[in-house]
Amino acid sequence: MKILYGVQGTGNGHITRARAMAAEMKEAGIEVDFVFSGRPANEYFDMEVFGNYRTFEGLSFIARNGQLDLYATCRNARFLTLYRDIRQFNARGYDFVITDFEPIVAWAAKRQNIPCIGFGHQYAFQHDIPRYKGDRIAQLIMANFAPASTQLGAHWHHFGCPILPPLIHSSETRNSPDAEQVLVYLPFENSEAVLEWLEDVPNYRFRMHCKDIEPGVYGHIEIFPFSRQRFQQNLSECESVLCNAGFELNSEALQLGRRILVKPLHKQIEQHSNVIALESLGLARTSETLNADIIQHWLESSRVVQISYPNVAKAVVAWLQTGDESNLTDLCASLWAQTSNTYGIDFSFKTKSHLCAQRIMA
Repeated sequence: MKILYGVQGTGNGHITRARAMAAEMKEAGIEVDFVFSGRPANEYFDMEVFGNYRTFEGLSFIARNGQLDLYATCRNARFLTLYRDIRQFNARGYDFVITDFEPIVAWAAKRQNIPCIGFGHQYAFQHDIPRYKGDRIAQLIMANFAPASTQLGAHWHHFGCPILPPLIHSSETRNSPDAEQVLVYLPFENSEAVLEWLEDVPNYRFRMHCKDIEPGVYGHIEIFPFSRQRFQQNLSECESVLCNAGFELNSEALQLGRRILVKPLHKQIEQHSNVIALESLGLARTSETLNADIIQHWLESSRVVQISYPNVAKAVVAWLQTGDESNLTDLCASLWAQTSNTYGIDFSFKTKSHLCAQRIMA
């Protein structure tokens, strides 16, 4: 079996998910060629697991001070380059294509009539699940950004739809978390502003990952550069996580059992939808704004939540090897049956003709 696998490179969540899939595909003896787009080639790091991967410019978004800048995003987008890359990309010779919201391989597969599986969190929004409905244009873009003939979405709950649990990239780094240690990852915020908020919360120690403040110790705050290994170590050692409302990091935090506070990237429809889901399930605290008082209150009053998700990557690889797309519902039901928690969340899987028959809005 030979697979072409496209990964959206904006942020690190898609890449984290692809790491888990790469390991399982290698174990299964599947030949995979990886393609990444969405950031400059020199900004990828710790990519050895992907072998001789290729990168393209693709499309990305620009955020400033915690808000999506649509004007700057469109101004800097090189649509002619994207169109050329799609037309010139040869997706033939593969059994099928997988796209984790990566547009070049997705549109190339569509043009060349090659089966394409859309795999990842964004494809869960093809179903009737909790979502932000205030921006119809953003919804339209999201639905057509990286088209696929088969959608394999993932979320923190199935909401009665054929959706997978989160795919967690397991790490060998496991430590007892320190209640006074907080991991901070807010890449779309103004880092200097974040530092000022944290300085006014003196009773905790913060480990903050960013790229625009010199690494070092600033009182009770330690700044780290982007590094997969060090990030995983900090996540393992900190009992609390302060982050944006992306999917993958929050999934890892839930798997480990962490106290979570999320702030959505304003005008980003997926993150606003994630806030609605987290609130409806009672999995995390959310806030549209941040300051020292909000952070302090969250740390002093919020509970730790843990959900044990199964090995989704291994199950998906086995499902791919069968070549039987008709058993997708069985795959989802099996994985949710293996998902457990101690907070009374009902993960039992029920559907009616693949439509939502159950909605968890507790």
